[in-house]
Amino acid sequence: MRIALFGYGRMGKMIEQAALNRNHNIVAKIDIDTKEIDFSSFDVAIDFSMPTAAYGNITKCLENNVPIISGTTGWLDNYDKAVSLCKEKEGAFIYASNFSLGVNVFFELNEYLAKMMKNLKQYNVSMEEIHHTQKLDAPSGTAITLAEGVINNSDYTKWKLDESGDNQIPITAKRIEAVPGTHTVAYNSDIDSIEIKHTAHNREGFALGAVIAAEWILGKKGNFTMRDVLNLG
Repeated sequence: MRIALFGYGRMGKMIEQAALNRNHNIVAKIDIDTKEIDFSSFDVAIDFSMPTAAYGNITKCLENNVPIISGTTGWLDNYDKAVSLCKEKEGAFIYASNFSLGVNVFFELNEYLAKMMKNLKQYNVSMEEIHHTQKLDAPSGTAITLAEGVINNSDYTKWKLDESGDNQIPITAKRIEAVPGTHTVAYNSDIDSIEIKHTAHNREGFALGAVIAAEWILGKKGNFTMRDVLNLG
């Protein structure tokens, strides 16, 4: 499989190694200074670029009939437009806030727990995410996905960074050197607490998941998620 990388920072380099380990070819490394792109030279694109560049990269790939995998967060105001364009062009697109296989299982566990806790009003939910100091957005896309998973399966209606309120999930975001990513969902009452937690030991799992998603999407048309890739739903 011929892969183009949109963004060649730390994650791009890790995706390159994961792809090479699975006998794929990296045929293009596209960064902010790239002037011309030969879309016919690759089978699939993986985008881990800047939030300001992601939507443009996705649009270009869909317009050129190239399947695109995006793990960039911080651009989701344009997500619905990307989905509409994918449908219009009969393209193939996967966005995930986190491509780690373990995190996507964690997403499913989070939704299941939210359903169980819905009628136990004595518990209040809160979330914490910890990432490395180079992470630009807060809260993380993964934390937002977790919050949306609770909202869709409970009476909570919104989330807020560092702020609690009625029907509102507070999310605490911490930035600590060399932390790949830790996410905790806690249900607290006056008498006890219930927590689920995912801790990434390194970033290799994110890269591997992105490559697996790229392998899966070849030959398909539509807008997909990692739930489709992993057959979780």
